[in-house]
Amino acid sequence: MGWWQVNADTLAGSRFVISPLAEATACLKVLERGRAAHPGERAWLDTYLPAYLGRKAQDPITALLIRAALGPTWNATFLTPTPTTEKEQPFDAEVARLRDTPAETARTDLTVSLNGPLPAELHRSDLPQRAADLVEWVWRHTVLPDWPRRRRIIEADVVARTAQWGEGGWASALADMRTGMRWLGQSRLQVTARDHPPREISGAQLMFVPVTPQQSWVSWQSRRYAVVYPCSGVLAEAARTPVPEPLRALLGPVRARVLVLLDDPKSTTHLVALTGHGLGSVGRHLKVLLDARLVQRRRVGRSVLYCRTEVGEALVRAQQDA
Repeated sequence: MGWWQVNADTLAGSRFVISPLAEATACLKVLERGRAAHPGERAWLDTYLPAYLGRKAQDPITALLIRAALGPTWNATFLTPTPTTEKEQPFDAEVARLRDTPAETARTDLTVSLNGPLPAELHRSDLPQRAADLVEWVWRHTVLPDWPRRRRIIEADVVARTAQWGEGGWASALADMRTGMRWLGQSRLQVTARDHPPREISGAQLMFVPVTPQQSWVSWQSRRYAVVYPCSGVLAEAARTPVPEPLRALLGPVRARVLVLLDDPKSTTHLVALTGHGLGSVGRHLKVLLDARLVQRRRVGRSVLYCRTEVGEALVRAQQDA
């Protein structure tokens, strides 16, 4: 197994980072593999896969490059750069780093992802530019139109992970972050079940980068380390759950949306992230639902969670079964 030695100060200083480039790269991996992790992703894949395959057919060099870069056990490092800052950067600024990769670095990284020699067709100097152009195409055509919704799901996941950390510590927050990842104790964080040498990262900058596709990887550059992981499926699916039109007419669109989202307990902050409405607005709608006995609240540690009552459950189910 592969694990990192992480001291308490490094963990305490770790941060969640939103990365448009990581989101686009995760979507590229879904398109390249052509497999969906859930029905919502299946619909997205059905919409965009034909255009993606068409673009690759017109550019066989880039098609070969991406197949090589997304190797069976390791990504070509230049394709998945580690964020340079804890603050969210514009996509154009992030992809510029990929585009500016030295050609020799890209070729070396590809021999690692391929676990063998580079095909003759890839002995060229424009590999970083080609990779960046394809990732940018994925961003512009398949991610950007839906980025506000995806970003809300990412924000909700950060809120949920932070709450987990507050309740159960790092072992709880990291346990289901990505396949093969868990807290081993004795300052050891297992990041993969694969057999890799341990790395001492105490004193380094550690970042956790959520993405909405069910994709994950780790990366590092200098003293910056990142774990890219898929958002909680519950949160991702909740954001896609349709609101029945009769329920919207009865309660109003925002109130109906909040009630539908409460199939699992959620905090006010979760609901703010998932709906895109302000804290005051969500709070007012929750109060109306509470007064109508459609939702209830309970305190869990330092958090207050809301969920549907039996009456609220019956109301939503009746509309969904209609």
